[in-house]
Amino acid sequence: MTLKLDCTPDPLPHIRRMRDARFPHEIATILPGEFFVSSEATIVYTVLGSCVSACIRDPVAKVGGMNHFMLPAPKEDKGLDSWGESARYGSYAMEMLINEILKRGGHKSRLEVKIFGGGRIYGGKIDVGASNAAWVLDYLAREGLELVKADIGDVFPRKIYYFTESGRVLMKKIERVKNETIFERERQYQDTLVTKPLEGDVTLF
Repeated sequence: MTLKLDCTPDPLPHIRRMRDARFPHEIATILPGEFFVSSEATIVYTVLGSCVSACIRDPVAKVGGMNHFMLPAPKEDKGLDSWGESARYGSYAMEMLINEILKRGGHKSRLEVKIFGGGRIYGGKIDVGASNAAWVLDYLAREGLELVKADIGDVFPRKIYYFTESGRVLMKKIERVKNETIFERERQYQDTLVTKPLEGDVTLF
């Protein structure tokens, strides 16, 4: 008998994996600007403030994943489309997630989408979370993707556990007094988006 070894490289090797006795599957933890997809039973975990996560799966192929993105704040130059760069990064996050699901046997017509996040976790005249949520809802409508669940807005950060095989989501809202780490992480990521250009080609479909 000949044994066939799967030598396919992991396309997402940078994602932190861990085990938790409370859950039956391995947990992949993603941060702002990351995404994770699996055709195996896996849990994807993240913490959202004003950022948004899309949980997407093909229930027939049983492949699914989640992203975590923040759209940058508008630029001061009023001569530019201030949210154009935001749409660019939001679109990048969505297309990377969907394309990876399709590469693993998913079909766009069967995709189920759940959206979380977009909280107003800090003050100011611009509600970044609301803008993020509005953008992603518009994106889904334009792409003809089925939205089966959304928990967006409000003033609370959220912990999200997404079960890729079943599509189940466990969500916990976090008290505002504990926001400091989330705020700082999102602020640092936002600064990175402003100063570092997006690398690589973006495939739209």
